[in-house]
Amino acid sequence: MGDEQAPESEEEAESASFRNRLATARGTFSGFLASVVSRGVDDATWEELEEALILADAGVGTTAALLDRLKEQAKAEKVASPEELVVLLKAQMAQSLEGYDLELGTDGNPAVWLFVGVNGVGKTTTIGKLAAREAQSGCKAVLAAGDTFRAAAAEQLGQWADRAGAELVRGAEGADPSSVVFDAIEHASATGVPLVMADTAGRLHTRTNLMEELSKIHRVAGKGPGTVTEVLLVIDASTGQNGLAQARRFTESAELTGVVLTKLDGSAKGGIVMAVQEELGIPVKLVGLGEEVGDLVTFDAHEFVEALFS
Repeated sequence: MGDEQAPESEEEAESASFRNRLATARGTFSGFLASVVSRGVDDATWEELEEALILADAGVGTTAALLDRLKEQAKAEKVASPEELVVLLKAQMAQSLEGYDLELGTDGNPAVWLFVGVNGVGKTTTIGKLAAREAQSGCKAVLAAGDTFRAAAAEQLGQWADRAGAELVRGAEGADPSSVVFDAIEHASATGVPLVMADTAGRLHTRTNLMEELSKIHRVAGKGPGTVTEVLLVIDASTGQNGLAQARRFTESAELTGVVLTKLDGSAKGGIVMAVQEELGIPVKLVGLGEEVGDLVTFDAHEFVEALFS
């Protein structure tokens, strides 16, 4: 689901759910489950759980914090059976992922959603799918082709705009991305469209620093009639800790409101969800579970955790 991918066909695939799309991530925990069920709870159990979480790219810090909480609760409740331990583990994981507002902000005239991230993670495709989803719910959108440094990005976004019944605002190749986003906001305001979704570059072919450019887009977008209600960082889940490193970098320079994890269905590194939220305090709002429009879904902590174990 990289940025180079064109929209797929209109045919609906199997309805996306965490359970039927996370088989790869589930495999990371299968060894631990088989071992603990056959042997019971002992010192080796904790070592194997630690290994499984780190292999899933939950991160060393997140893993240590989770295990500390789990050991304390297991001791307090005198947990001895593997079944009880797994129930506690799932509850602890879900609890660590809950408590965030996952709604996408729409208070604005228009509301503006900026999408940031490095090239190839699926920003343009994510915008297209969200535009189609909003259209299905009756909300029109203007798409801003702010990635003016990659010619194919505007063409691809245009295909998605056609599919979603959205309008596209684009500039000349190499044009100032901020001006394209500003024009899109002005156009949406003038025509009564309530939402602008703006693509941004993931790499610049000039001397301009990427983070400075993103900050400029945010500033300029706030000067028009619209309100920036979301700054969504798009990460490829299969990159694991590399994706977390990207998140840290963008967090330092952009006012992120949430994360979109693409390609979660094909990744063994589902623990990146925990790492992002625990270490950065940024909610994972949307996840990609496949190629179709309906496969971009709102993150659900309980469904996600259950899907990792069964």
